[in-house]
Amino acid sequence: MPHTPRVRAPRTRRRRTSAALFASAVSVCLVAASSSAVPLGVGDRLFPYLGNPGYDVASYDLSFVYSGDNSEPLRAVTTIDAWTSEDLDRINLDFAHGTVESVEVDGDPARFSRAGEDLVITPDDSVSDDNWMRITVRHTSDPVAAEGREGGWVRTADGLALANQADAAHLVFPCNDHPSDKAMFTVRVTAPDGHTAVANGLPAGVDRAGGSTMWTYRTRHPMATELAQVSIGRSTVLRRTGPHGLPVRDVVPTRHREALEPWLEKTPAQIEWMERKVGRYPFETYGLLMADATTGFQLETQTLSLFERDLFTDPVYPRWYVEAIMVHELAHQWFGNSVGPRAWSDLWLNEGHATWYEALYAEEHAGKPMRDRMQAAYGASDRWRAAGGPPAEPKPPAPGNKTGIFRPNVYDGAALVLYALRQEIGRPAFERLQRAWTARYRDATATTEDFVRLAAEISGRDLDGFFHGWLYGEKTPPMPGHPDWKAGAPAKAAGPGKAAGPGEAAGSPRTAGR
Repeated sequence: MPHTPRVRAPRTRRRRTSAALFASAVSVCLVAASSSAVPLGVGDRLFPYLGNPGYDVASYDLSFVYSGDNSEPLRAVTTIDAWTSEDLDRINLDFAHGTVESVEVDGDPARFSRAGEDLVITPDDSVSDDNWMRITVRHTSDPVAAEGREGGWVRTADGLALANQADAAHLVFPCNDHPSDKAMFTVRVTAPDGHTAVANGLPAGVDRAGGSTMWTYRTRHPMATELAQVSIGRSTVLRRTGPHGLPVRDVVPTRHREALEPWLEKTPAQIEWMERKVGRYPFETYGLLMADATTGFQLETQTLSLFERDLFTDPVYPRWYVEAIMVHELAHQWFGNSVGPRAWSDLWLNEGHATWYEALYAEEHAGKPMRDRMQAAYGASDRWRAAGGPPAEPKPPAPGNKTGIFRPNVYDGAALVLYALRQEIGRPAFERLQRAWTARYRDATATTEDFVRLAAEISGRDLDGFFHGWLYGEKTPPMPGHPDWKAGAPAKAAGPGKAAGPGEAAGSPRTAGR
C-alpha cells in the first residue's frame, strides 16, 4: 500500500536544541549496539526509557483493521520513515502490548526481540549515520488494557478511541514515543460498514469494498505520538466552518447527536476568541470527539480533542464550567501541540497555559474572576509543591501510575506562575510574550529555558531570579502586587476541570482536562 512520501523533515531544529539534554542517551545507544538487546531511552528525567536515540522520525504510516468487536486485537501495519543520526547496528522502537509478526528494514527482513517495553530490531546490515531508513512492522494492537497500565486504546460503547498521554502510544503502535520527536502521520482504518473512522488531520480518501470501508487521514503539521487520535464507532461526523474558512468537524455517537449539537456550535466562536489572544489557529482543522466512555479526563489530541460525552449531558455541570473545559483543550492546540514540550518536565508550559486561558475565558464569559482563582491557588501552592514538586521540576510518577505527573502543581500551580509573571512584567508585555511564544516555536518543541529567555527578551528585563523561585522553589514566592496573599491559606475550589491532589478541592477528578 502507498505510504507517506519521503519528504525530508527539518532535522536541525530538534537535533540542535535537544543535543545537550540527550547526549548521554546516545552514548548508551553506542554501547548497547555491541551488547545484548536492552531497552533504551532519550534521557527524560520523568520517563527515562521513553523514546530512543540514534534517529529522527519523519513520518508514520499506521494501518489498522478493526473487526467490529472492540475486545479483539486489531491487525496493524506501522511504517516508519526516519533519518539516522548515528550508525545503528540495532534500532530500538517503543512498543508493548502487541504481537509482532514481522519486521523489515528498507524492504529486507530483520530480526527482532523484546527488551522491556522496547522492540529491538537487528537488520542484516547496519544503518549508517545521516541516512534514510524505512521500518515496517506487522503487528497486532490490543484494545484490552494491559494489566497495571494506563492509556492507549479506550473502549467506548460503540468502538474505540485513543488516549496516549503520557507514555501510552507505544501500547498501540511501534514508535519513538517521546514528545521531542514530532513527525507527520498518515492513518488508515478499515472497519465494517456501519462504522465511521476518524483520525488526526484531514480526510485523504474513503475506499469501500466487500462490506468494509477504509478511511484515510493525513496531518499537515508534525505531531507527537502522545497526541495521536483514532476514533472508530457508530458515529456521525458533523461539519461546520471556523474562522478563515477553517474546517471544523466533530465526531459524536449518532444516537446522541441532537443533544450534543448545541455544545458543538460554540467551537468556532471559541477559536475566534483564542485567536484574538494568541494568534491564528495553528492547524489544518479542529473538532471535538465525544466518546461514549468514562475516562476521568478530557484530552487535547491534535486537531481532534477527546471528551467524555457525559460532560455535556450530565446536568450537574454548569454551562460555564463545561465551556471553560472546552477552551482548555482548544488552548492546548497552541500550547502543548503546536509548541510541544521538549521533555516531560516542561509539562507546566502545556497545562499552565491551557489552565490560564480556561480561567480567562470563565472570567470574560461567566464573571468568574481570575484573581479569585489565583488567590485560591496561591493558598494551596505550597501543599501542591510539597506533594508534586515545583511546576518546572515535577516529581516522577509513582510506579504503575504514569499519569501521576498530571497534578495540581502543573495546572493551577503553573497558571499561578503565569499570573505572577503578568503582575511582574505588566499585561501588555505578557500578552506580547504569549503571541511571540506560539509564533516562534510553532510546529516545534521548546523548553522552560526557552520560555524564560523569550520573557526576558520581550520584557527587556533579567527575569532569572523571578523564574527560579516560581518554577523551582520548594516554597511559593511572594505574589507581586498582592503582599496580602498568604501561602498555606485554606484551600478553595481552584476552578473547573482540574484533578485535585489528596485532600484538595480543585474540581471534579472525573472531568479533569489534561
